[in-house]
Amino acid sequence: MQNLYLGVDIGSVSINIVAVDEDNRLVFKLYTRNSGSPIDLVKEGLKDFKDEVDLANYEISGVGVTGSGRQLIAYVLGADTVKNEITAHARASTYYYPDAGTIFEIGGQDSKLIIVEDGIAVDFAMNTVCAAGTGSFLDHQAERLGIQIEEFGSLALEAERDVRIAGRCTVFAESDMISKQQYGFTKPEIIKGLSEALVRNYMNNLVRNRVLEGKFIFQGGVAANIGIKSAFEEEIEAEVIVPEHHDVMGAIGIAMLAKRDIKRSGEKTNFRGFDLTEEKFETISFECEDCANNCEVIKVIADGRVIAVTGDRCGKWAASLITAQNPAAADMKESSQKQEAEAEEETNLYKVDPEKEKQVMRELEELELEDEKKEEEKAAEEAEIAQKSEAADSDEKDDNVYV
Repeated sequence: MQNLYLGVDIGSVSINIVAVDEDNRLVFKLYTRNSGSPIDLVKEGLKDFKDEVDLANYEISGVGVTGSGRQLIAYVLGADTVKNEITAHARASTYYYPDAGTIFEIGGQDSKLIIVEDGIAVDFAMNTVCAAGTGSFLDHQAERLGIQIEEFGSLALEAERDVRIAGRCTVFAESDMISKQQYGFTKPEIIKGLSEALVRNYMNNLVRNRVLEGKFIFQGGVAANIGIKSAFEEEIEAEVIVPEHHDVMGAIGIAMLAKRDIKRSGEKTNFRGFDLTEEKFETISFECEDCANNCEVIKVIADGRVIAVTGDRCGKWAASLITAQNPAAADMKESSQKQEAEAEEETNLYKVDPEKEKQVMRELEELELEDEKKEEEKAAEEAEIAQKSEAADSDEKDDNVYV
């Protein structure tokens, strides 16, 4: 019987499930769109796993969960390891590329930059304010242009002319694309211009003054877009590597971390087993008013029994699950406060201050106007040079007439 370690990445746009063996070989891989019911999709993913993998030869020895929806799914599955996406992506990248120094990660709803030193993530930045450049934005633009998203990148490489597209926010980008279409630029030219604009936006918002070193790794769903990859390479003047399994690197990383934690602890996995695929789950939420935090508490109910509670910062609701009829809740109490403390700390990664957002948008608009002004000044300067050149040519012709 061989050990397998499950990794689950619950994102806002996709849900990814993988299984790795003791040698970190990928035994199972599933990438599916998140249609809004993550518990059901995870159940379906586990059914696919059972159909594809011979469970007579394998057993699940550890489970890790990452992604924006990790807390809830961790309770449902009985996860051994729960980590943020930064840690998971860095782990997978540094395993496949030990000399990785910079990781570009662009997913469905956000973008991340991870700086790695000696295999450890030492700095990172996230962009959750503006959706420009994310997978969902590119999907929308592909649909608007009437092309398949799979063709988006290859079309960009067919462009014969350069065209500058405003890419500091989705509103400016879409408006500028429509304007350029009306001027007669082709779809490949507009797509190439958009790819370059989105990379500029990424560099301005995330990289800023950071020094980028080491191998450059590009992962996340958008890494399949060779137009964006090419734009990154032009921007940084270096090769950008897209891993074979770029779309599930977060899931691979968390599976590896689960294996590490199980080995260190020497304990058995908390995985609830594949029987949960036959269970019916229901989620309900309410606002706890017992203190000033006013936590939104989410309960997961299976077969009429509350099996998980998340969202309570103090852990009181999770602790209330411990009964003789529900002994599994004891494990949840032990990990509840640790997970909720981590969740509270990481919530700041996703919070958007309305005033700060307004300020950012104002600054972006000012920068966009400044870029446009520079473009106009440059065009005027080029026109003036051309005019002087034409005048000089005319004078030379006149001189030749009287020679």
